[in-house]
Amino acid sequence: MTTLVITLLVYKFLLIGIGFWASKRSSTSEDFHLAGRNLGPWVASLSSAASSSSAWSLLGVSGSAYVWGFSAVWLIPACLFGFCLNWFFVADRLRRLSEKSQAVTLVEIFSNDAPARLRKVIILLSAFIILSSLSIYIASQFKAAGVTFSEILDMPTNYSVLVGGSIVIAYTMIGGFWAVSVTDFFQGIIMALASILLPLVAFIEVGYWDGLVEGLRQANDPILLDVFRGKIGFSLAGFLIGIFGIGLGYPGQPHVVNRFMAMRSSQDVARGTWISLAWGVIIYSGMVILGLSGRGLAPNIDNPEAILLVLSNSLFSPVIAGILIAAVLSAIMSTADSQLLVCSSVISRDCFGRESRFLDRLTIFCVGFLSISAAMLVEQTIFDSVLFAWGALGAAFGPLLLVRLLKGPVHPVSVIFAIGSGFFIALFWHFFSSLRQFIDGLVPAFIVSGIFALHGARIGIDSQRLLLKKGADE
Repeated sequence: MTTLVITLLVYKFLLIGIGFWASKRSSTSEDFHLAGRNLGPWVASLSSAASSSSAWSLLGVSGSAYVWGFSAVWLIPACLFGFCLNWFFVADRLRRLSEKSQAVTLVEIFSNDAPARLRKVIILLSAFIILSSLSIYIASQFKAAGVTFSEILDMPTNYSVLVGGSIVIAYTMIGGFWAVSVTDFFQGIIMALASILLPLVAFIEVGYWDGLVEGLRQANDPILLDVFRGKIGFSLAGFLIGIFGIGLGYPGQPHVVNRFMAMRSSQDVARGTWISLAWGVIIYSGMVILGLSGRGLAPNIDNPEAILLVLSNSLFSPVIAGILIAAVLSAIMSTADSQLLVCSSVISRDCFGRESRFLDRLTIFCVGFLSISAAMLVEQTIFDSVLFAWGALGAAFGPLLLVRLLKGPVHPVSVIFAIGSGFFIALFWHFFSSLRQFIDGLVPAFIVSGIFALHGARIGIDSQRLLLKKGADE
């Protein structure tokens, strides 16, 4: 136990050290929020991937595979679909648009072309959605930190949440975007190594493929062995559409797409695309294999989302276990730090319209400790909490961003309706379990929001044509 604690302490002090190093490179607001638009392909790709793959990708996906059985394999192509959507359709277009307009935040991309009154509505609505959704998201990450510490070190969960959350808040406040990106880069590497080593050892330990299948069979639940989860017809279609709908959420995550805005060049985007996709294959495949193997190795655990932690402790020495557990903390921190930074940019740049390092850090502190408090009270699983916040952000901003990048400017009124309809439909859907059982709320919310965005883009195109025609006549 002492060796494990020392390993984790070294890891924590390394993160704080990176925060102090990064603080010397953050002299302006653009440095603090976008690293001076100077991210290379490795840091940008791994930090964006790690930011999109929170504790949900390690604890949630492995826990889902443990509970669902073979049907969890659909999570792999669903998440990779989201990676492809971001890197092939969003990354370079957003980088160029952000550089041209000098926008630092996603909200600026949507609101810069609007008249003053409508611009204010767009900013306030976006700020409300981002702050409320990311607070829930961050709380789920801090809860995951609590689960990690309480499972491994036998610490009280609330105390664990406070310790883990405070470290994330500290280095984000100190170093800003540079600290977040560099720490996320290293954390992405640790997550990838853990997602190779732990599933491989677990797969061998359970008895390879035959042992894995036998472990699922002994649970006496035939659904675990069915890749379609016992569903047919419309029920199966709803299940698959809902699963792949997870990928639709990727373009709407402000803490992920801001990495694209910070990249140096189109060449770096091209290199980063394949780095990120390779990383995604490793993470999601590894966690599904781990969860499936865990059925045979630990068939009676109380919390399925702790299967990674349980197997880390039982299959490895304390030093290796400490590194593997650091991977879980990496998943937590690589998402929470990015989200805290987005919250600070929403308040200081979007709402107050000024560069203020003090306001940035005050926002990080307040949102962080509000999320810590919420994490102590949240009863939902990490999986459910993350999926709600993910869906709300993805439906509110994803369709609009895709339309803006692929079709051009969107009329400000349509921007408001696209953002509002996406968020509130996702919110409405979340409170009706019968609807969620049929299809995830992100899908219908994304469609409705996309219709408003496309209509607004059409208005913009027609207006441009009218102006051109008028100019030609004159």
